[in-house]
Amino acid sequence: MPTAVAAVLGTLAVLVTLASATATAQDAGQARRAYDQAVALEANGNYPAALSLFWAAAGAAPADADIQNRLGEALERIGALDAAVDAYEHALRNRPDFSRAMNDLVVALAKAGRGAEAVRRAESWAAAKPADTERLFTLGLAQSEQDVEAAMRTMRQVIARNPDHALAHYNLALMLKRVDRIDEAITSARRAASIEGRAVAHLALGSLYFQRADFAQAAASLEDAIAADRRSVDAWILLGAVQKARGDLRRAAEALRKAIAIRPGSWTAHAALATVLELAGDDEGSRRASAEAERLRTDDQRERTAVVMTAVGVSRLDAGDVDGARERFAAAVAVATTYAPAYYHLGRALHRLGRIDDARAAFGTAHQLNPSLVSPLDSR
Repeated sequence: MPTAVAAVLGTLAVLVTLASATATAQDAGQARRAYDQAVALEANGNYPAALSLFWAAAGAAPADADIQNRLGEALERIGALDAAVDAYEHALRNRPDFSRAMNDLVVALAKAGRGAEAVRRAESWAAAKPADTERLFTLGLAQSEQDVEAAMRTMRQVIARNPDHALAHYNLALMLKRVDRIDEAITSARRAASIEGRAVAHLALGSLYFQRADFAQAAASLEDAIAADRRSVDAWILLGAVQKARGDLRRAAEALRKAIAIRPGSWTAHAALATVLELAGDDEGSRRASAEAERLRTDDQRERTAVVMTAVGVSRLDAGDVDGARERFAAAVAVATTYAPAYYHLGRALHRLGRIDDARAAFGTAHQLNPSLVSPLDSR
């Protein structure tokens, strides 16, 4: 090969490599920005917008295990279990020793009715490093839906190795509650709360006291949960139930309205408020709350269907089946006309198909429905 030609080809190879590296770096930067924004939105309770950005980040950085795992957690939160399992599996393929992803995976598998598979995976995981306490904890999580007695034995082994393992105490409390050993469950939940003071531990303790009809202690524990996390909708709803049981309907309604202010789409909070208002003699207010609860419940069912369709569409989009993805996003929009993430990802598919005006319209609808979803075309 002539020297001049070889030199030119060598230069071209370098340029292609540099271009590829630049594109990869740009994708990684875009993924990290989308991920950081999604985490912030999730912290503020804007779960639909966060999920859309986790999807976008995962598509831009498919090898980033942290992003894939957070996507799985966001999908699991809204009940898209098969899609969540896929995301956790993806995270583990990229980081095989990722304990949080394995914990999430076995829980999601159990929720999806694949408990035996969860136990097999966890047993292999624990056997690979028998001295690893965290892997033993993973096994306990997996066992909890298959054999609660075995799961409790495993959690006690974890606690024997690490007496300050807050999550082991917390999960042991949940298991003891399931077998109606309430006093022991309270002891475990107290220990979990004393170690880390997480809102979920105080919430569990409040629910246990409520089950034991100790309403004063239940209210105190739920106030602790709210102090740890002012946006804990579950804590506000349960506090409303406790105050209703105590006969304090005014405080019950206040707690439920707090929950609704944080998450207006919570149909369970509206339904609980309807009951409280009826007991308080506010028939008109009760009817309004009941009607809103039913509307939101129906919307929630439609949105869950749309989420599954959107998840399938994102998978197709990431695999390069752009038209197949567009069809799934369009179907999701048809089922739930107010589900902003479906419009957002429809915009992504339309943009790849070169239908720029249609893409802008889809992104615009997404932004109208959820202002946190900003069109990526705006920065172009």
